[in-house]
Amino acid sequence: MSPSIIYNIFMRDFRKQRKRMILTLVAILWGTMSIMMLLGFGEGLKVQFMKGTNGLGEGIVIMWGGQTSIPYEGFGKGRRIPLYESDIELLKKNLPELEEVAGEYIRWSVEVSQKDNILTERINGLFPAYRDLRNMHPEMGGRFINKLDIDMKRRVAFLGDDVKERLFGDKDAVGETIYIQKMPFKVVGVMKHKVQMNSYQGQDEDVIVIPATTFVSIFGDPYLDNIIYKPYDLNSSKVIERRVFEVMGAKNKFDPTDDRALSFWDVIETNRITNNIMIGIEIFLGIIGGLTLLIASVGVANIMYVSIKERTREIGVKMAVGGRRIYIIFQFLLEALGITFLGGFFGIAITYIATEIFKKIPLENEAVMLLGKPTISLEIGLVVVLILGIMGFLSGLFPAIKAASVNPVEALRYE
Repeated sequence: MSPSIIYNIFMRDFRKQRKRMILTLVAILWGTMSIMMLLGFGEGLKVQFMKGTNGLGEGIVIMWGGQTSIPYEGFGKGRRIPLYESDIELLKKNLPELEEVAGEYIRWSVEVSQKDNILTERINGLFPAYRDLRNMHPEMGGRFINKLDIDMKRRVAFLGDDVKERLFGDKDAVGETIYIQKMPFKVVGVMKHKVQMNSYQGQDEDVIVIPATTFVSIFGDPYLDNIIYKPYDLNSSKVIERRVFEVMGAKNKFDPTDDRALSFWDVIETNRITNNIMIGIEIFLGIIGGLTLLIASVGVANIMYVSIKERTREIGVKMAVGGRRIYIIFQFLLEALGITFLGGFFGIAITYIATEIFKKIPLENEAVMLLGKPTISLEIGLVVVLILGIMGFLSGLFPAIKAASVNPVEALRYE
């Protein structure tokens, strides 16, 4: 049967059942829009959540010193295990599976001023590797702390974007001078704004970063507040954690099985769990949208059953002159798929246009921004097309089988 004949039959049925056909097409269109919008919002939510979790850093583990809870080699329990700058090199030397290691000094409630503007802010003493570990990238025209700043103990500062607003407002801060405890520091960069959902010391947008060596020379703090490391293989973070216990235990004389001697925040595992939760939400939203589309496909099946009833005599004539059952089945399957994909095409097109318009709407509220914007990806499009194909096939299969099972003699008697 040629495509032109199938098309002519389809258009004839459309004209005969115009109202029912239009309602069915609208139902398919609405079902397609529902599943695509729900999947799109789920994808947008997942992307935004991953941006938020990655704002803390990608593929990193944060380590703090703790207290021993097990006596070891003559030492009692309850000893504090501090972290030193030398521990950074110790871990690099003994754990080649680590891509990068960096430490952090923190001082709270430090007086910072810029002309007549006096604030109390958090100061972090950091190393250059911290920029990539914690995704603290500078805006255009600025830079982060570099190795020369560390070696020369320079008085330079890198500002979080929010603290920059508090100090300078809309003015450019790079190249300007701020005073930290009445000591002048030149601003060398401002952090590019990022979404950060997790933190352990406050948001990065509220921090003032200075070189770690400068921090120690000013505040005289010998202890690192934490150490951050990033494994080459993100799936081996738990194995590396045990190795860190062994290396640090050998240096500080504590039992490497003492889990309270050091504490860890495995951001890798946190991101993995977040991603799995978001996938679960996407599947749930997809099921809801799929049920809406399923209801619409029932309408397609209803149309096909009505069409078969009205064309019983036509079917009998075809079978009487030698038409094979497979041709009858194929004809009605194509008609069902045609209705489904026609409604689906308009649904996909309208949804895509609507999401593109929505993306251009600026979201100022941080809470709303965390929800993200609907994102229609190629994967979502393929999933929707696959679902449409399955629904169209099933909604046409059973009516087609019924049509092919018509007795030609009885069909020719049908009025």
